[in-house]
Amino acid sequence: MRIRVVAAIGLGLAIALSGCSRARRADAGAAVAAGPTAIHPVLIGTEVPNVTLFTPDGQPGSLRAALAQKPTVLVIYRGNWCVYCQRQLADLQKIEPDLLGLGYQIIAVSPDPPAELKKTIQGRQLNYRLLSDYQMNAARLLGLAYYVDAAMRRDLERYGVDLQSLTGQPEWMLPVPAVFLVSADGRIRWEYVNPDYKERVPPEVLLAAARALAEKK
Repeated sequence: MRIRVVAAIGLGLAIALSGCSRARRADAGAAVAAGPTAIHPVLIGTEVPNVTLFTPDGQPGSLRAALAQKPTVLVIYRGNWCVYCQRQLADLQKIEPDLLGLGYQIIAVSPDPPAELKKTIQGRQLNYRLLSDYQMNAARLLGLAYYVDAAMRRDLERYGVDLQSLTGQPEWMLPVPAVFLVSADGRIRWEYVNPDYKERVPPEVLLAAARALAEKK
């Protein structure tokens, strides 16, 4: 796929993939797309939805309240079963000291249930926060949710991944992986959304965007 620039915010580092639908709306979300290339990601400048997510201990909490603490690197990933997500989480751990030094916090959200988040944190010795969106409410309202087609479902089942059993939801859904830089007032200031789950934003690009936004304050 070919990367194209979709927005310029001072340094102009907000990027997405040309495979995403171009019919993007400020109120995108809630609906679930038929596939990853049919999603309608929310626009830069949009306020992050105030949804309830769950901690690794199963405690509910407001995403908006978590974001209000400080500027946030908000990561949406598919789950700990995804090798590409595992690599992304490890890459975030490497640049976390730099992001903390710039005043950011990292919050990573996935459809994994709380118990699975605990395994991820312990197994990877992560310092940043993981939250569960097993009901897919955040993914829907961010315009990232899509239905898993029959071919992908067979592939996942072949690798022992049963999304229905994992999340407890009747329908097989996943989020398109995404990274948002969110200000303390809850507004998206930069985003990277890619329907190809194998491609993730390089850590150096994310760090450059975070640094540039921090310098604009």
